[in-house]
Amino acid sequence: MERFFETELCVKCRGRGWCGKPCKIYSKIKKFAPKIKTHFSGNSPPEIFIGRVGYPNVNTGILAPDKYGDTEQMSLPEKWYEKKLTIKQILNLRTNLIYSRFKSKIKQPGKQTPSKFLSAMQEISLADKPVSTEIFLKKPFKPQLNIDKHLPIIGNPAPLKKIILQENPSIKRKINYIVSDTDSKASNSIIELSKHTYTSNIIKILSAGMLGLKNNRKLVPTRWAVTAVDDTLSKQLLKKIRFYPEISEILLFHGDYIGNYYEILLLPDKFSFEVIEAYMSGSLWNPSLKINLAQDFERFNPKKKYASNVTGAYYTIRLAVCEYLEKIKKQAYCIVFREERPEYNAPLGVGILRELARDILNQKPEKFPTIQKALQQVQTRLKLSINLFIQKSILLKEYKQQTRLNKWF
Repeated sequence: MERFFETELCVKCRGRGWCGKPCKIYSKIKKFAPKIKTHFSGNSPPEIFIGRVGYPNVNTGILAPDKYGDTEQMSLPEKWYEKKLTIKQILNLRTNLIYSRFKSKIKQPGKQTPSKFLSAMQEISLADKPVSTEIFLKKPFKPQLNIDKHLPIIGNPAPLKKIILQENPSIKRKINYIVSDTDSKASNSIIELSKHTYTSNIIKILSAGMLGLKNNRKLVPTRWAVTAVDDTLSKQLLKKIRFYPEISEILLFHGDYIGNYYEILLLPDKFSFEVIEAYMSGSLWNPSLKINLAQDFERFNPKKKYASNVTGAYYTIRLAVCEYLEKIKKQAYCIVFREERPEYNAPLGVGILRELARDILNQKPEKFPTIQKALQQVQTRLKLSINLFIQKSILLKEYKQQTRLNKWF
């Protein structure tokens, strides 16, 4: 019974130590850690991280490896997906980063003179190229990794003693202009930044407290910043999408990457959105023999509550869908099926899911005369029974009062 409890807990805990025992996820990835040291130099990808434990006094800091060269791909899910890196390759990149951290107060860094550490971190957050840094630590870093469903692995933390930026960070003129506008709300700046840089870079800039009205600026824990950026961008698109005509055909998109498999079904109707995730036995957060499912949805009106079951992946996929609907100037009733398969065995954050969904929706869709035919095609590619998803779905049950779904199979 105890063993069953532990495996059931994994899918909810996701590395937070709820069972009080050494995490099996950690044991798979700790071998990639660099050699322990207190002084090193290298190119920050660039990357920063703002924690949330102890809020409003949190750990903040800079991530950098002990090597120079093109380290940009250590940080960007956009690059990982573009190059179709394997899990092992991504882990090798991520675990080479050392998290040099210091304590900061969340509230309004713009109202106070930033410390040298905070100032350096904010400069790095704006950079569009790797930044040469020299870092001195108060004590050797710990070869441990922060595991989070939303974020790529953050590892090897140690208290920062001194940091030297060996060069002036390269900052795009347009990004510097947007950040310097202290009369612009954070949401407006996020939307403007999306035209000039990667989504991952916007998350860093927001997290570093560099956006918003002058008196409202504050650090944002990175985990929260991920969802805030995805949510802000998709909500802005939905303001227009809800007035577009409906699609006229049933469309189906599909694709996969390192164990994350998606089927995205678009139906002719007013905008609604649902994500159903199935964590297969043996996948990252589900070592149990039981299949675990999570589901969140919204109807035509804007969603008010946080998607607490699917969490950050909900907003990430919604953004990709909204970008597609904006491109075709249509609205649709959208249902997303995801299988997290056993080969997805290490946490890489929701950024790879965003890029996967974007790529899937850039492909030519399959078209079907009926929803039954579309779901039958979905079943040919899923490893699990489509009935698991049908039974979990709210929107499928509601879709124009169709014939009962349990009669279709």
